[in-house]
Amino acid sequence: MVDVKFCGLTRPEDAAAAAEYGARWLGVIFAGGPRRLEPARAREVLAAAPAGAGRVGVFGSAAPDEIARVMDAARLDVAQLHADPSAEDVRAVREAGVGLVWAVVRVAGSALPEHIGELFDAADAVVLDARAESGLGGTGRTLDWAGVRDSVARVRGAAPLVLAGGLTPERVGEGIALIAPRIVDVSSGVESAPGVKDHARMRAFVAAVAAAR
Repeated sequence: MVDVKFCGLTRPEDAAAAAEYGARWLGVIFAGGPRRLEPARAREVLAAAPAGAGRVGVFGSAAPDEIARVMDAARLDVAQLHADPSAEDVRAVREAGVGLVWAVVRVAGSALPEHIGELFDAADAVVLDARAESGLGGTGRTLDWAGVRDSVARVRGAAPLVLAGGLTPERVGEGIALIAPRIVDVSSGVESAPGVKDHARMRAFVAAVAAAR
């Protein structure tokens, strides 16, 4: 069974729709870019969704204490570290008082970072995303799923694997078939503009994930 995470939410109506359509995780961005929110606004956006879905905050190079402060202010459940974190970074954020920490591995081509095995040991989930020089995420760039499939199979550990990077309703089934993630994470692939979700594409994405199970 594959869970869905809708990320880059900026509007309460989109958060409400994400929960209605069955998303297990709702994501807001603090790492910069067109979808970036202040903590108070993130809390307001996510408050439109009923309890049940996990609230995820995406962070760049913020200090652990700052991440913990924002997590508390926005009432979030998970800190997703997107600036090439190490296992030590994960542990430092957890020691700052954050309960759940996901670590993002940004991949260029088909070569996985050498420390990815350590992240599977340290983090509560590992997110595979495509590396783009234009930003930390939400760029729509597709990860080379076929190219990394065997390498991922060799290093993945007990922590859930989250697949991101260029997912769309049309292609998510292929990504699931090749990588077998526990969670699929989509932002730009279900948008009509940065931060503006297309509800028809959100529904189509959830349906495509269900069909791929």
